[in-house]
Amino acid sequence: MAKKQFKAESRRILDLMIDSIYTHKEIFLRELISNASDAIDKLYFLSLTDDKVGKGRDDFEIRISLDKDKRLFTISDNGIGMTRDELDANLGTIAKSGTLAFKTEHDTGDAVDIIGQFGVGFYSSFMVSDNVKVLSRAYGSEEAWLWESAGRDGYTISAAEKEDCGTVITLEIKENTEDEQYDRFLNQHTVSSLVKQYSDYIRYPIRMQTQHTRAKKGDPGDTETVTEDETLNSMIPLWKKAKSEIKEGEYNEFYKSKFHDFEDPLLTIHFSGEGVVSYDALLYIPKNPPYDFYAKEYQRGLQLYSSGVMIMEKCADLLPDYFGFVSGLVDSSDLSLNISRELLQHDRQLKTIAVTLKKRIKTELKKLMDNDREKYEAFYKSFRLPIKYGLYSDYGMNKDFLSDLVLYHSAAENKLVSLKEYVDAMKEDQKHIYYACAETVERAMKLPQTERVRDQGYDILCMTDDVDEFAVRMLGTYMEKTFKSVSDADLNLVSDEEKRAQERAHEEHKDILAALKEALSGKVKDVRLSDRLKSSPVCLTSDGPLSIEMEQVLASMPVSDGSVKAERVLEINPAHPVFGVLGTLSADDARVKKYADLLYDQALLIEGLPIEDPVAFSNAICELMV
Repeated sequence: MAKKQFKAESRRILDLMIDSIYTHKEIFLRELISNASDAIDKLYFLSLTDDKVGKGRDDFEIRISLDKDKRLFTISDNGIGMTRDELDANLGTIAKSGTLAFKTEHDTGDAVDIIGQFGVGFYSSFMVSDNVKVLSRAYGSEEAWLWESAGRDGYTISAAEKEDCGTVITLEIKENTEDEQYDRFLNQHTVSSLVKQYSDYIRYPIRMQTQHTRAKKGDPGDTETVTEDETLNSMIPLWKKAKSEIKEGEYNEFYKSKFHDFEDPLLTIHFSGEGVVSYDALLYIPKNPPYDFYAKEYQRGLQLYSSGVMIMEKCADLLPDYFGFVSGLVDSSDLSLNISRELLQHDRQLKTIAVTLKKRIKTELKKLMDNDREKYEAFYKSFRLPIKYGLYSDYGMNKDFLSDLVLYHSAAENKLVSLKEYVDAMKEDQKHIYYACAETVERAMKLPQTERVRDQGYDILCMTDDVDEFAVRMLGTYMEKTFKSVSDADLNLVSDEEKRAQERAHEEHKDILAALKEALSGKVKDVRLSDRLKSSPVCLTSDGPLSIEMEQVLASMPVSDGSVKAERVLEINPAHPVFGVLGTLSADDARVKKYADLLYDQALLIEGLPIEDPVAFSNAICELMV
């Protein structure tokens, strides 16, 4: 029998296809199952109009068998089969797709959702096999044909015998190498797991005879090996069912088994999208982040299916970073796949799905916030950081989209509130959203900078995460109200009369203020009389866009060289007895330097910052006490 050469390309092209198109060798199983499903789809489509087919959907199956001794892997289907010419055309020409031709010829539309379109999936068999045989009998034909190839030197087609229509593919599995254990493809547990992973929702049963050891009936002390016909796939995707038919327990069990969590999800989002692109989405928000959620190695993304076949384990393009905590999957038959079915073409359909998903996730989270605050706050405790980083990242591109989801601790109400709730509760004369940044809520509420704001009856949002001030500075405004830090230089909360009194006090004590500024040269930009302090003697504020809190965050980063500094200002309360003492000193008094350092160190401690010389600070206090 003469050996025929592959029509499309040489041995080099076939080797290139096998080596470069597919990343993981186990993909061959997914591709062969998908091809078998396509073949059954074609015959099932004909059965809708041809009574002679004699099969209904329940009669179709895909079958896998393993022979470890002979190193044979066999997969068969009772689908439409192929004639000699079709074997020659479809398998002899690389990238010749019989499926695509069938769809074009019959204009199936949505009647049958056929997976394969490119015709290269079959050749993934050569990644794991030294020799591939394809025995096929076409529906309506009395003849069967055997196609055989070792992958490099071409192929042969010969007459054969087969009782019914359909196709049987037999792979001679390669011997193990140092880099690859091919034996795993002859292990029933491995094969079963791969079917579950990639082809669990193929619409036809995938069956395999499996062997199990069990106790003998009537003799518990002895065991026996039994062979059972096991269906490996579940066939009906949970996400394809109507929500009314699914119990909460089913959603939860699916989540825990599919996404490897020990807890039930906090929230389940199940919906379908229609329009330019049709798809089904089943999304889960976990109760707690995975242990490696904040590690660089963590991979976000949703599982992506095309007509029930998993294409990607983690499709990052479907989720923005700020919703990276969402688990789940999307299934669509409208996506443009590349020829390996492992990667997506970055096309309009994918972007359309991604936009819809993020809007739906936000809608469900907002609904949770409004209707089940306790549950939302539990979610927010776990996942507030990615949402806050979303406000700040990409130059604030998503700030308006995410601003309704953030919560901050209200000093006045002593609970978490949304920005809208804060604004709705603002006093009529209040122009700004006031906030204070500190390591804890308690420390934020005790900051002396908050005294004047609280005295006006204005609420203060306590912000305790490193990203908070960066985020609100990026937000700028919310519902036409500007954000104002209690440490900003221009609080402007005093009356005109108080301003004039302060100006007179500053003029009267300008020499001592200048002396204090000089004594703290290199540490502060200025020393001023404060219009924000009521009972505290001093506080630190800043001029310019960089606050002291932002300086601390930047300084803590691994790449920081400590050169980025806020323009610090030491503010002194003119009504405090301490300033009365300072007012009795002349500018050249030696005590000015000691008092300046002492007050500056006190302000640092209040701010939660380290003092430069704790020993000198301690000695200064002791000296004053003596």
